Amino acid sequence: MPTLAPVPYVITIVGGGFAGTALARHLARQAGQLPLEIALVEPRAAPGPGLAYSAPWPELLLNVRPGNLSAWADDPGHFAAWLARQPEAAAGVPEFACRATYGRYLAQELAAVANDSGNKLTITHYPTTALAAPLLPDGRRAVQLADGRTLLSHAVVLALGNFPPPPPTGPDHRYLHHPGYHADPWAADTLARIGPDEVVVLIGAGLTAVDMLLALRAQGHRGLVQVVARRGRWPAAHGPASAPTYPGFYAALASETTVAGVLRSVRRHVALAAAQGIGWRAVIDALRPDLGRIWAGWPVAEQARFLRHLAGRWSQVRHRIAPSGAAALEELTASGRLQTLAGRAVEIVPAGASLRVGVAQAGGPTTYLTANHVICCTGPLADYSRLQVPLVQQLRADGCLTPDPLRLGITTDATGALLGLDGQPSAGGLFTLGASRRPQSFESTAVPELRQQAVALAAVLIQRYQATQP
Repeated sequence: MPTLAPVPYVITIVGGGFAGTALARHLARQAGQLPLEIALVEPRAAPGPGLAYSAPWPELLLNVRPGNLSAWADDPGHFAAWLARQPEAAAGVPEFACRATYGRYLAQELAAVANDSGNKLTITHYPTTALAAPLLPDGRRAVQLADGRTLLSHAVVLALGNFPPPPPTGPDHRYLHHPGYHADPWAADTLARIGPDEVVVLIGAGLTAVDMLLALRAQGHRGLVQVVARRGRWPAAHGPASAPTYPGFYAALASETTVAGVLRSVRRHVALAAAQGIGWRAVIDALRPDLGRIWAGWPVAEQARFLRHLAGRWSQVRHRIAPSGAAALEELTASGRLQTLAGRAVEIVPAGASLRVGVAQAGGPTTYLTANHVICCTGPLADYSRLQVPLVQQLRADGCLTPDPLRLGITTDATGALLGLDGQPSAGGLFTLGASRRPQSFESTAVPELRQQAVALAAVLIQRYQATQP
C-alpha cells in the first residue's frame, strides 16, 4: 500500500495585532525543526501593527518608554536597541517613540522569523476575516474565511484584540445613524470627516480620548473640544525616567481578599514612600508583577466591587501618558479650546446637522452640549455575550465560548484554553490571548503581560503537536 503523506499540523491565529503576531513569533522561536504551519488571519495588509500601532500621526506616542517594549521577554532592551538604529533616532533616541514606529518594529520582527530558513515552521498571512470555526468529526476545526477559503486547523487561537465601544446612551439610538456620531474612534474616516472649526464632544477621558485630541491637533483642528467624563480626570503623566523605584510588597497583600484591605495597604505604602522622597508612581509600579495574583485572590463579589468603584481611578494612575501629551492637554485647556466636564452622558439627540449631548452632573440638572461631532471614547466593548462578530457568535452558540460573569472577556483555564458551558476545555483546541483574558488577570492589555502569555501559549501548542506524534 502507498504511504500516505502526513497531514500538516496547522495552528490558525485569528488576529494579527500585537498578541497574535507575538504568538506567531514565539512559536517560530520555540518550534525549531518542527514542521508546523501557522495561518495568520488578519484583514490588514500587513500583520504586526494591528489597530494600536497603525495610527499615521507622529504626534501619537507610545505610553511606555522603549526599554519596556521589547517584543522578546528574554531580551528587554531589544526594541530600544532597534530604535537607536532608526531615522527617528538621528537626533537622539526619543524618550517616547511614536506608535507607527513601534508598528514598523513589530512587522519587521514578524517578517524576520517568517523568513528564517533555519526552521521548518511556515507562517502564511491570510488578509481576510474568519467567520466561523465549526468542529469536525476528526477533532480539527474548519476555520471558514470571508474570502471563501477554509483552513483545517488542529488548534485555533483567538487574538481578536479590542472592539469598538458600546453605545454610551440609550434607549433612543437614533444618534447612531447620524453622520456626526462616531462609534469607532479609530475608523478610517472618523477624523477625516471633522472640519477644522467644527465643535467636537468626546465621551470619555482615557487614553483613547487623549489620542483623539492629539490627532485632531495634528491635523489642524481649531474648534472647541468638550470632553465628558464621569470624574473629569485625565490619565496621569509619567514621571522622570530617573525617579527612584519602590520595592515590591506583595507579601503584605497575599492574605488580603477584599478590595478595601488591598487599598489600605497600598495607601500605607504610598505614605511610606513619600516619607522617603519616593513618588506614588513607584508604588503603583511595584505592584505590576503581582497584579494578576492580587486580582485572582479576590472573590467575584470583590472583583465586581473593584470594577464599580475603583477601576476608573486605577486606570487613571496605572495607564499613564507621555509628558508631552500632558503638556498638550494643559495648553489646549489654557487656550480655551478644551473643556473637561465631570459628568455622565445620559442622552445624545440628533438636532439637524448637529447633536445635542445631555450631561448629568452631580448636584445639578442635566445640561446640554451642542456639537457637530461626537466621538465615543469610553473604552472597548469587552462583553462577549453582546459581540455581534460572526466567529464569536458561532462559537458562543455552539457552547465553545463562554463570556465570564463580570463581562470582561472569555472564560478560560490558566493556559488560555476556552472553557465550555460545562467548565471544561472546548474540543478542537480553542485558545485565546490578549484583552479577552482579562477575567483571569484583569491586566491583559500591555506588552509585558501579552508577550508572556505568548511565550506560555506557544509552549502549550507545541506540546499539543508533540503529543500527536508517534
